[in-house]
Amino acid sequence: MLRTYLLLTLSLAALHAQSVAVTLPKSKAAQPLDGRLMLLLSTDPQQEPRFQINDGVSTQQMFGIDVENWIGGQTMVIDTQAYGYPAHSLAQMKPGDYVLQVLLDKYETFHQATGHTLKLPMDRGEGRHWNTAPGNLYSAPRKVHIDRDARVTVVMDREIEPIVEPKDTKYVKHVKIQSERLTKFWGRPMFVGAHILVPDGFDTHPDAHYPLMVFHGHFPSDFSGFRTQPPDDNLKPDYSERFRVSGYNRIEQQEAYAFYKKWTGPNLPRMLIIEIQHANPYYDDSYAVNSANIGPYGDAIMHELLPYIEKKFRGIGEGWARFTYGGSTGGWEALAAQVFYPDEFNGSFAACPDPIDFRAYTVVDLYKDKNAFYDEGPHQRVPRPGMRDYLGHLKSTLEQINQYELALGTKGRSGQQWDIWQAVYSPQGADGYPKPIFDKITGQIDHEVATYWRDHYDLRYLMERDWATLGPKLRGKLHVYAGTMDNIYLNDAVYLMEDFLKSAKNPPAEAEVKYGDRFEHCWNGDPNLPNHISRLRYNTMYIPKILEQMQKTAPKGADLKSWRY
Repeated sequence: MLRTYLLLTLSLAALHAQSVAVTLPKSKAAQPLDGRLMLLLSTDPQQEPRFQINDGVSTQQMFGIDVENWIGGQTMVIDTQAYGYPAHSLAQMKPGDYVLQVLLDKYETFHQATGHTLKLPMDRGEGRHWNTAPGNLYSAPRKVHIDRDARVTVVMDREIEPIVEPKDTKYVKHVKIQSERLTKFWGRPMFVGAHILVPDGFDTHPDAHYPLMVFHGHFPSDFSGFRTQPPDDNLKPDYSERFRVSGYNRIEQQEAYAFYKKWTGPNLPRMLIIEIQHANPYYDDSYAVNSANIGPYGDAIMHELLPYIEKKFRGIGEGWARFTYGGSTGGWEALAAQVFYPDEFNGSFAACPDPIDFRAYTVVDLYKDKNAFYDEGPHQRVPRPGMRDYLGHLKSTLEQINQYELALGTKGRSGQQWDIWQAVYSPQGADGYPKPIFDKITGQIDHEVATYWRDHYDLRYLMERDWATLGPKLRGKLHVYAGTMDNIYLNDAVYLMEDFLKSAKNPPAEAEVKYGDRFEHCWNGDPNLPNHISRLRYNTMYIPKILEQMQKTAPKGADLKSWRY
């Protein structure tokens, strides 16, 4: 009798468990939809919940489920089985009043050249951000009360508007081309583009041909840090939590205007600077290399996009006159481009690069550690840190960050940092999605996948393994910078890279590796200015070094004059 009573009680509890029923209007679904349906709950009414989900302590709450073939007029239910972050289940939510919103991150079906059929969220001009992607559906925020008996209904009747593409100006031009290589890989038209900063006098010096600088970084909506007008006097000063600085929006405008004055002044040499747009279904950029999951982006950039730009904008088009630089993701890309295409660039400036040695995959040794989330002993295990502040205080753990990504998307489809590393570096799994480097729930590392990573993308390992052939091509070209208090521990891999570069022989590396004592992410080599200023001066910081390198290494008869007006 007691057993029957308990079963009946549990059944009644299940019937009255929390749930949110989401209706998809017929007007918003001309055809069945696939995607990730997200329930967003916030205790802060100052902003829409979709803008309050992050991997830090300030995050609000979300839950997600995969949906397939959702037909207009039908209802989907998000209940206690949906995976959530930070709380893993609706059943764990504290009773109370919340602002509720739902959003569908739409997936598109891809028929890859590999033979796999995948459902993924394609970039639509926003840089692969689920909460701003044009065409994604969402609901208006509304106040609700959540408790153990809450059953809420909501209609998802709003749609995010398309992105307006930037227009050409005197100094900033925009190009977009369909890539034959990527189109073949993905089974549908795929494009790469760039924002090009042309030098002063470009139109009045038709015989000049210019060196090319590739400034790698995250998805740029337009060319960043360049402004032809003085700062806006009416701009309301904001506060930057990241840099702990008031009025940072004004500082950015002032630096952008100062760069314009230098760019058009008499002292800087005339060059082309480009920022590449290569967002894809997995992230806001491709990491600029060829990948089993992302496709041949490295070759598409090097053999399709750059030659197109250099022809259209009179680039010199030779390796001695090309340079690459960037920070964080852009730092890794800058170094990787130099390593994978050693003859095509004459220098790489990698600031605060993403892990360049997988023995320090932030704080994980992928080759020796068994678990990515915990340092484990016979009787104790300690959570691995994922992010710290400038004093070293823990902001989030690796487990929490990956739980955040899993709530946003299964099969590596979150569009976030750890999932893109996996998508770029991993082989394809049997289902066509990236083979996991570790289990998102348990943290258990797959060392077979780690070996694949090492042999294909561990930049320190590849240089050390192939130094006999790479060394002569990389000598004197490598520059790496990191702050010793990098917020995601990226300096640890730089230490390991430095050990190799110092020991390299036949030839010596002649590399530059510098550290900013107590500087955070993303320190880029200036010991005299704080991060929030130096990060706005990549172009002017590296141009003098680039000019010196060209003058020292240009082949006999090279054009060192037409662009020096």
